[in-house]
Amino acid sequence: MVCQVCGRLTTEGVRFCSNCGSQVAAAAPVYAPGPSWAAFRMRTTHMQSHVRTLGILWCVFGAYRVLGSLIAIFFLRMATMRSFGNDSWPFGTEAYFAHSLMWMNTLVPLIAIHAAIVMAFAFFVGFSLLSRKPWGRTLAIVVAILALLKPVLGTALGIYTLWVLAPNFSGLEYEEIADRT
Repeated sequence: MVCQVCGRLTTEGVRFCSNCGSQVAAAAPVYAPGPSWAAFRMRTTHMQSHVRTLGILWCVFGAYRVLGSLIAIFFLRMATMRSFGNDSWPFGTEAYFAHSLMWMNTLVPLIAIHAAIVMAFAFFVGFSLLSRKPWGRTLAIVVAILALLKPVLGTALGIYTLWVLAPNFSGLEYEEIADRT
């Protein structure tokens, strides 16, 4: 340190100059302006909680879609098989009615395939978000846009996913918490 009155070099930790006796002031440390570590940590923790919530919600959405598809297949089979062979079917017993609904049997495999695809995407997005995969954000945004077409729950989950993951700063925060292994 240097005395600011006489310019003489002094040792560290001394409060007064040995030459002139004036008080020696330590220079204040210079800090670069920017967000504090606590603010960054809080923002990252906030992002982690949203990503964890999204992962769980996507897995629940996949299970919901599978359950809904199974119920649809059950009622479709019940309608086309005339109550599983029961003659007291309330809509009539004519042979015409039985044959008029037989075309619905072709819908069962289509519903099953659709349910499997939707379930696979939903569980895959949930898994990628819960395990913090680097590509999970991109996949979640794409599937969220597709889920917007499914009324109520799909739309709500798609909007929440896009709200959390779509902004640019969310991409940077997700990169910070992404698992690189």
